[in-house]
Amino acid sequence: MEVVVVGAGQAGLSAAHHLRRRGLVPEEDFVVLDANPGPGGAWRHRWPSLTFGGAHGIHDLPGLPLGAPDPAEPASAVVSRYYGEYERRFQLPVHRPVAVRRVETESDDGPLEVVTDTGTWRTQLVINGTGTWDRPYWPYYPGRESFRGRQLHTHDFRSASVFRGRHVVVVGGGTSAVQFLLQLAEAGAGTTWVTRRPPQFTDREFDPDWGRDVERRVGERTRAGLPPASVVSATGLPLTAQYRAGIEAGILVSAGPLRAVTPEGVVLADGRDVRADAILWATGFRPALDHLAPLGLREPGGGIRTDGVRVLREPRVLLVGYGASASTLGATRAGRAAAREAVRLLSTGMRQRADGGRGRGTALAAPQATAAGG
Repeated sequence: MEVVVVGAGQAGLSAAHHLRRRGLVPEEDFVVLDANPGPGGAWRHRWPSLTFGGAHGIHDLPGLPLGAPDPAEPASAVVSRYYGEYERRFQLPVHRPVAVRRVETESDDGPLEVVTDTGTWRTQLVINGTGTWDRPYWPYYPGRESFRGRQLHTHDFRSASVFRGRHVVVVGGGTSAVQFLLQLAEAGAGTTWVTRRPPQFTDREFDPDWGRDVERRVGERTRAGLPPASVVSATGLPLTAQYRAGIEAGILVSAGPLRAVTPEGVVLADGRDVRADAILWATGFRPALDHLAPLGLREPGGGIRTDGVRVLREPRVLLVGYGASASTLGATRAGRAAAREAVRLLSTGMRQRADGGRGRGTALAAPQATAAGG
């Protein structure tokens, strides 16, 4: 293939759309590999109580407006339906379920091999849009393994109603933690909110200037080869009317940092013991990039140094939905930028360099890999 797109979330679909629309990379020369059984990307896994109206920042894909779905409908259903229609409308070559195990190469100027559970694809370029959902972050605290109650991560949350009458410690300072606290309180659970630093509520308007400022700050880290920081550290928490009410009710008030976990609950930094039936770790996610490890992309600082979507250590890999493009709006723009960069690289001779003069690369084990797409 000329291009293999890994992931059919917002960034991957945007990249595929621009590759298809421009026609400079024919449909038969690129493919989108997605590990999910159906459309929707990470959104298809979000908890049912997260409604479309309660979700932040679901933006249009290029060429097909999302419209005005029922705000009470689960966001997972809205986005899965929207992405599915998008794939059909633009006839995008999405193959699923295909899990990418690793991306590797035998030489700096040879093709990349995308090794999956259904076969291996040989390609000149990889546009990677795997997001973060598959890598929930569980921070370590002393005694965590001793807790006798239930521990779960944002990744595994489904309903607040199962915690009715129980006390839940919610760990994390981001938007998900805030939403969980409000849902748990409404469902009749007691809550304690613990955060490493005071919650960063802001009444700044989330306008284009704010968005550019956030992207600039996040981009500074990735250009320096540092891991992307948490979303809330760059955006803050919007001080909506609902959140103000939660603060006034004492629900959205942090008890301070966590020191340790005990069999019966947690110990806070100020020495207080809090008994708990469950601990909900709303501690975020890390980029799901383990399959790229064979390429040695990471810098000494632990991150991947990028300039926009370009990986500076490996020009044949373009990262979308990473760093400054981790939001759905940023992912849409990054998909377009990656498609343009892919076309530029291919048109300036990368094809000949990557093939070593042997002609266009082909997919290995193609009958298996093609069958995975149905």
